[in-house]
Amino acid sequence: MRSCIFFFLLLLSGIAGRTQQRTRLNDGWQFLRQDLGGIWEAVRPVKQGNPEDVPLWTPVSLPHCVNAKDAVDPDVNYYQGPAWYRTQLAVANPYAGGRTVLHFEGAGQKTDVYVYTTRVGSHVGGYDEFSVDITDAVAAFQKTDVFRKQFYGKVPISIRTDNSRDLEMMPSDLSDFNVYGGIYRYLNLVYLPAVSVDKLFIDARVDSTGKSATLDVRGRFYAPAGTTATTVTVALKDPQGRVVQRTEARLASLAGDQQLARFRVKAPRLWQVSDPVRYTVVATVNAGGAPAADSQRVGFRNFTFVKKGPFLLNGKRLLLRGTHRHEDHAGVAAAMTEEQMRREMIMMKEMGINFIRLGHYQQSRIILDLCDSLGILVWEEIPWCRGGLGGRVYREQGRRMLTNMIEQHYNHPAVIIWGLGNENDWPGDFTTFDKDSIRAYMSELNDLSHRLDGARKTAIRRCDFCKDIVDVYSPSIWAGWYRGIYTEYKDVTKAEFDKVDHFLHVEWGGDSHAGRHSESPDKALQQIKAQGAADERAGDASLFGGAARVSKDGDWSESYICNLVDWHLKEQVTMPWLTGAAQWPFKDFSTPVRPDNPIPYMNQKGVVERDLTKKEAYYVFQSFWTDKPMVHLYGHSMPVRWGDEGEAKMIKVYSNCPEAELFLNGRSLGVKKRNSQDFPAAGLRWNAVLQPGRNEVRVQARNGKTVVQDSVSFEYQTAKWGKPARLVLEKIGEEDGVATLQARLLDDKNVLCLDAALWIRFGLTGDGLLLDDLGTSSGSRYVQLYNGRAIIRVDMRKGRSVASAQVETIPTVFLNL
Repeated sequence: MRSCIFFFLLLLSGIAGRTQQRTRLNDGWQFLRQDLGGIWEAVRPVKQGNPEDVPLWTPVSLPHCVNAKDAVDPDVNYYQGPAWYRTQLAVANPYAGGRTVLHFEGAGQKTDVYVYTTRVGSHVGGYDEFSVDITDAVAAFQKTDVFRKQFYGKVPISIRTDNSRDLEMMPSDLSDFNVYGGIYRYLNLVYLPAVSVDKLFIDARVDSTGKSATLDVRGRFYAPAGTTATTVTVALKDPQGRVVQRTEARLASLAGDQQLARFRVKAPRLWQVSDPVRYTVVATVNAGGAPAADSQRVGFRNFTFVKKGPFLLNGKRLLLRGTHRHEDHAGVAAAMTEEQMRREMIMMKEMGINFIRLGHYQQSRIILDLCDSLGILVWEEIPWCRGGLGGRVYREQGRRMLTNMIEQHYNHPAVIIWGLGNENDWPGDFTTFDKDSIRAYMSELNDLSHRLDGARKTAIRRCDFCKDIVDVYSPSIWAGWYRGIYTEYKDVTKAEFDKVDHFLHVEWGGDSHAGRHSESPDKALQQIKAQGAADERAGDASLFGGAARVSKDGDWSESYICNLVDWHLKEQVTMPWLTGAAQWPFKDFSTPVRPDNPIPYMNQKGVVERDLTKKEAYYVFQSFWTDKPMVHLYGHSMPVRWGDEGEAKMIKVYSNCPEAELFLNGRSLGVKKRNSQDFPAAGLRWNAVLQPGRNEVRVQARNGKTVVQDSVSFEYQTAKWGKPARLVLEKIGEEDGVATLQARLLDDKNVLCLDAALWIRFGLTGDGLLLDDLGTSSGSRYVQLYNGRAIIRVDMRKGRSVASAQVETIPTVFLNL
């Protein structure tokens, strides 16, 4: 029985694009964040109100992450251990001899599935898809009295997930991201006919002219043993959905992978990042009178990493303008809904990206579909990340995850690179760190990737002693953050580029505490010398000790990161040999290895916060990377600027328009022309004397007949502040029953302490709910102040509450709500 189940797991893993009956199992679940004494505790009869019925289950919807809140709880380590989910399903497969399957799009990190008390399948790995065939177990259970009398015709399904620490499992807990638990991607109930398509593998090849293409279609099938000759029909539809070619393949057997069709396409429409058109392949197998079809979207395109040169897409140079993504979001952690994913990816595209590295694991099929449809090229990788190299079980998991990732995402035109690892030069999990063993395993993965997919490239980031193994290599270059100063970026990058045949720079940027700004953002650079190197080294992420570096000694302001980004982007324009670069990452994300950051347990290098609130740096990227006219005045989250009375202050504008005119308090300060090489802000900057008190600034930018504008309003503080003396907590707004509270730190003369970066702790008692544990600067109960202030929100729940704010050495304050 067990070998039969394993056979089904292998055949059915990664079911995609089915026309069979498929239902998302989102509702009707109960959850338990602990282990059970045994499976019987999940299915035993429960009497309402019986105090002896423990443990206590809570209702949840899927997708659901065990660590939705505690991943960023400042006071505890996030939970790593077993958790249970249970539901009851009405199972009725309409196909004679068909199979009933639970298809997991991802669950972390080890998963066991039960029908009543029978374990029907298991999976190790938190990121690849897998399926569990429950047909036989359901049929057996439906014959019992328990099915009829206790469960009234429904089938109890129980699922155990486990993200416990395990050195013999990828990814390492040393990785700079949480190893989440739970059913955090969609779970589907699928009814399959007796014979159906398991996978299609489609190779769309375009000749060098782009005028002719071939399409090869291979198929893998689920079929009972002994299935005889079968006909498979394959149709090709153009981007408008019209069938342009059709063929039939008569197969003597359905065992193994079968060649189904070869189409020749004249003058194909090419998949481009600016025009991501796709064709559709539909394969239909008809056996036993129950046709089963699989539909896949594909794109015709070719790409080249020129040796010692740039990247070409469809024969033309394309500078890869990239970012990164973790599956992580405020309030839900890894359990993002499809709508949240769509919003995030559209925001990336609107920022101007054409490339993304999905770090550091296979991600949701929804993300890959969005990359295909939006025109975003992809580097996707397995989670071999830090720690070293484990034993037989560890290595087999890596091979399995690489195989699953390639097979499950094989048909996506967006994918150009399969990543084999990240920071594999980082030891820590094992007593020995053997470079030769790591090289041997990397070579094995590289060969496996090329056997499974000969058309795409392999790559790794930051493991110099393996850089000769893979097709494309990215070293560690963090100019102006972990090492050196940002003006070294071009020279350092060129030096690394010259060391390999095919280079791509992924991971650059720096942290910024949203809402924190500076009038002298580059001050920390005075302590740091140009070093001719910009690699991240052991301990650089720490905020304590070691060499002078901006990551430790800088102010973590949005002002500094805007300058760093601005410099990098203006330099990339002048590097014709560069394949591209990807900023790290698009969105702030949770990590267990950064408890001392201004938002504890958050990596704050995103250009948007964990809830997708834009930081200022987002608009710097837009000004370099987008064509749709835009303009943005720096400082929307800077309510107070400061300096001397009569002092000229710089006002910066980020825009992709050729010219812009600035107005201060209703008076024009003149028109400036944009020049990408005129740092900062591409020349769109004005030095102006601000008036003490309220100032109104407006900008108007022009691109031909198109005019765009933006405005900000802020206070200009000329009074000098002393030592922090008292805290003020006030309600500054309320919308839809949610109150916004602001705390401000003042000196003994009631002057706002604008350089204050002390820690503040918010509290609440009463009817309301403190909206914290979100991992954002305004959604954390324990957080560093930004320019002497901090914000928190309270769901009032139509009641009364008392809020508190506490800063060490300052008297605690309270506010009645």
